[in-house]
Amino acid sequence: MLLFYYSFNLIFYQMTEEEKQIIAKNIVIISGPSGAGEDSIIRAVLKDLPAEKIITTTTRKMRAEDKEGVSYYFVSREEFKKGIVKNQYIEYAKEYNDNYYGVNENELLRVARSGKIGIWKIEYKGVITAKKLFPQINAIFINAPLEDLKRRIKKRDNLPSTYLEERMAYTKEWLKNKSIYDYEIENGDGNLEKAIEDCKKLLKGLYSVDKTKN
Repeated sequence: MLLFYYSFNLIFYQMTEEEKQIIAKNIVIISGPSGAGEDSIIRAVLKDLPAEKIITTTTRKMRAEDKEGVSYYFVSREEFKKGIVKNQYIEYAKEYNDNYYGVNENELLRVARSGKIGIWKIEYKGVITAKKLFPQINAIFINAPLEDLKRRIKKRDNLPSTYLEERMAYTKEWLKNKSIYDYEIENGDGNLEKAIEDCKKLLKGLYSVDKTKN
């Protein structure tokens, strides 16, 4: 399995009703399977609309292109595990690369109270639970034809065949569960610009005018 462990924390039950409502009202989930292009769409949304991305905390090592507090919050495994024990993460996962990824309560509330559209990118298993915890939160699924996804993954990641098969199996599971999302945007090959415009138009319709530039 590519995603070994996913958990939403009981910290949710310590939130006030006001905090839960702020999150559901001001944050939107945007995600899709590997190769769907959701990162490109999110970058365009952040550039063109007053939106802010929820920053994930991770134990993976920084890469040359990474920036602390922009790409991720980078911490040691020991520090991350201490955070789990202290119920600091509202959701966290141990993924295929054996690194932990998670979002803490303070980060979620910080973005929800920012006055901007909060963008939350999480795996489909996280979306299932997020919709249970915050039933009115909007979720947008970025999709592409299966062959496009496979071609993009092969081109980008240069994966061994066995690993590619595992990732594609996980992608198929994701596609089986796409009904958990409220909206779907198609981003097939050659369709990125339209997908970006479709996403921006959708966000403008979902959120108040004072949160959008145009």
